[in-house]
Amino acid sequence: MNLFDFLNEHQIGYLRLDHPPVFTCEEARELVPDFDGAETKNLFVKDKKGRHHFLVVVGSDKNVDLKALSKQLGTSSLSLASSDRLKKYLDLEPGSVTVLGLFNDKENAVQIIVDTDLWQASALGCHPLINTSTLVIPRADLARFIEATGHELKVMTLPQLVESEPEPAT
Repeated sequence: MNLFDFLNEHQIGYLRLDHPPVFTCEEARELVPDFDGAETKNLFVKDKKGRHHFLVVVGSDKNVDLKALSKQLGTSSLSLASSDRLKKYLDLEPGSVTVLGLFNDKENAVQIIVDTDLWQASALGCHPLINTSTLVIPRADLARFIEATGHELKVMTLPQLVESEPEPAT
């Protein structure tokens, strides 16, 4: 079964927007048609020993403090997972990381964490396993999708990385 068959079988509503390939949030802002809903950023991270994997979903303008998040989750230091791990666990390529990748995680090895601020949006933009389309999915339907894949949604306030202010010129 492919992703779209799965979405249709589980009555997950979506609006499909096709566009040129996008690899960054900046490119998405330029190339993805405007839509009603929140733009997302997806981070596939692992703990220090590689035993735990997390898909962290935030608004496109938020930078997550991974050090603070690892403390919040009670895990050893978090870092971005390699492209090999991304392929192994979610069957995705870099630039196509998406919550919809949970469709490929048949072993439920990845924990999904969505930022509280993002989860307030009425709909979220998600790549359908490739970065040449965006699906705009209502929040309630996305919650049903996550449940239908056998994953447990964890919504929490994720720590923002605070950029240090430049030293004043003397």
